[in-house]
Amino acid sequence: MPINVMLCIAFLFSCNSTTEESRLPYYSSAEFTPHWMIPEALPTDFHRVPSFSLRSHHGQEITEKSMDGKITVVDFFFTFCPGICPTLTKNMAAVVSEFPNDQELLFFSHSVTPKHDTVEKLRQYAAEKNIVAPNWHLLTGDKDRIYHLGRNVYFVEENLGKDKSPDEFLHTENFVLIDKNRHIRGIYNGLNKTSVRQLITDIGVLQQEK
Repeated sequence: MPINVMLCIAFLFSCNSTTEESRLPYYSSAEFTPHWMIPEALPTDFHRVPSFSLRSHHGQEITEKSMDGKITVVDFFFTFCPGICPTLTKNMAAVVSEFPNDQELLFFSHSVTPKHDTVEKLRQYAAEKNIVAPNWHLLTGDKDRIYHLGRNVYFVEENLGKDKSPDEFLHTENFVLIDKNRHIRGIYNGLNKTSVRQLITDIGVLQQEK
């Protein structure tokens, strides 16, 4: 099933949960089949963000432990992208601005060209784009790790069922919402204003979870 169709399905499920049950589903695979469970009913081996270590443009080491107890929004970009990346950055900035100084939120923008996008290059990009929020991290590091996170952990790509090597370029417009326990709770088209607004709403839903 094309990911655009899945995004629509996920969007409808999310809208339903927000208005009727005030909760969001869990996701565990690239098919984004919603699992409607309470946290206490989750299997101990349910899909969650595994260990990783990357570097932020703030000069910090960011690991999976950084996400514990935080709601996290992730996306993927590169600094010299002439296409969708400027719009993704602008729309991520719009989401960040809705939650000023919220210490329980993190925003991770992973560079898919980490060899080029060093910490210094990311710092320059942040200055150019007026990215000043301390909880928004532009991330660089090992390319294989970043691509593994994108394809096998966050499931951000379209080509379901097609294995790709790290040498094949990763490029996606999707934002992914992660809860305080590192579980995936939503995927959103970062180029679509309606989808981005739903992301903002769903962050609010997660903030109400115990």
